[in-house]
Amino acid sequence: MADPQMRPLGAQISHMLKDRGVDAIFGIPGVHNQEMYRGIEEAGITHVLARHEQGAGFMADGYARATGKVGVAYVITGPGLCNIMTPMGQAYSDSVPMLVISSCLDETAATRGQLHQMKDQRAAAETVCDWSEEARTPEAAYALIDRALTEFQTARPRPKHIQLPIQALQSDAMQGWETLYGPAYARPFPLWDQMDGVVDQVRKAKRPLFVFGGGAKTAVKAARQVLEMTQAASFCTYAGRGVVAPDDPLYFGSYLARPDSEKVFASADLVIQIGTDMAEVDLWRNSPGATCDTVYVNIDPEVLARGAAPDSRIYSDSMEFLRALGSGLKGYTASTAWTPEEVAKTRARWRAETDAERPGIVPLCDALRAAVPSDTMIYSDMTQFAYVAKEVWDMDRPGHWHHPYGFGTLGYATPAAIGGAVARPGQPTMAIIGDYGFHYTMQELGVAVELGLPIPIILWDNGKLKEIEDSMTRAQIAPNAVIARNPDFVKLAEAFGARAVAPKTIAAMQGAVKDAFTADGPTLIYLTPDLTA
Repeated sequence: MADPQMRPLGAQISHMLKDRGVDAIFGIPGVHNQEMYRGIEEAGITHVLARHEQGAGFMADGYARATGKVGVAYVITGPGLCNIMTPMGQAYSDSVPMLVISSCLDETAATRGQLHQMKDQRAAAETVCDWSEEARTPEAAYALIDRALTEFQTARPRPKHIQLPIQALQSDAMQGWETLYGPAYARPFPLWDQMDGVVDQVRKAKRPLFVFGGGAKTAVKAARQVLEMTQAASFCTYAGRGVVAPDDPLYFGSYLARPDSEKVFASADLVIQIGTDMAEVDLWRNSPGATCDTVYVNIDPEVLARGAAPDSRIYSDSMEFLRALGSGLKGYTASTAWTPEEVAKTRARWRAETDAERPGIVPLCDALRAAVPSDTMIYSDMTQFAYVAKEVWDMDRPGHWHHPYGFGTLGYATPAAIGGAVARPGQPTMAIIGDYGFHYTMQELGVAVELGLPIPIILWDNGKLKEIEDSMTRAQIAPNAVIARNPDFVKLAEAFGARAVAPKTIAAMQGAVKDAFTADGPTLIYLTPDLTA
């Protein structure tokens, strides 16, 4: 009688992932990685068949962002791994827990001309992820999977890659892992002697300014309590939107990239940056502009290393820091020099600037926001519609707007929204993508149709690479190579079996969006700048 604990290693991996809480895998099978598919159904895991490995990677990303759990992708040797490297790079820049497991050739040094051969596949993947390792034995495979899953919980979550030789995947292996019990791993706590110093700084400050990034998205309650206690002003990065209540009268919004937000920082007498890199893609300048002391709170030592004396650098989870700060401020009565009037006036000016830079999009954002349920999970792409929305569309909860912030790849929104919809069945999910970006991953529309996912896909067609055209104009370059012939997107969507509409008015757009959330599959909603009120 066969030993029930003995299976090919490829099958064992799926069983281990199921035991570790994985319930969905995104990928494409091939002759090299087919052993990984032997155990998927037996383990009770849902597999989503992408049309391209880039789509599989973005789906895994979207799933991970929607759930906070690891997004898993299975790909083949060589081209399969190369195709998913763009999503891996995106997940790295945006701190997304993605685990990519691929096959690899048994030997490459002495034999050339093999199917899917690369010179150094492991090293290639390592350029776009946290680490990339080869597991040549079952024990190594199990250990690396647990290492990845542990690091996702305890450190800054970034993608990992594990590759396994084809022969190892085919070989029988024992179930060599233990079922884990007990609570999840804890993130780092701040040191109390450091907190005493920060509490003292906050108590003395008259114009304290908090900046919340995506790393603070699990600390909403604590963040809002601290803001109320301190009467501090605040910003959110694009990824941190929703941490601060939209109606907070001292909230400057997500307008960090406005050039004169530098003046706000210069007027502060204490800045506390929580869970954010304050990177180029947050500011579009070299520094925020603060001349006062800054407190950096992060779980990434690289971010903390940017601080300089006399700045404070706190190695801590955002929520634990805010809880400790709130505890230290009990009984404190704030006396703030910030006023709601100056914040409201500043925000109104920045909103007008945004509207003037890309005319006509702000009213569409307002109308679209009014049409979607408040708990909609939104995935946007590199398109002017999203660039405007990221500034003017306040979120009432964090972790519900996802964008390819750092790596900045096109084609993200459609497959990422599919991953998000798979993660949250029965809950609203929407994609916003431009005409050019849609070309990159349009084939994944077939997956949404196949799965019957009611996703409104807002396709903004301005007929060109408008952002690049504007950039060329500012650089005094005669715009060229920015216009491509587009297909009839409505007919294209219908050819996939999706619903498609091209509303001519804002009211019709709102109706189409509402209908799309209750449809039996995806709806492409085609919008152009000619949309009328």
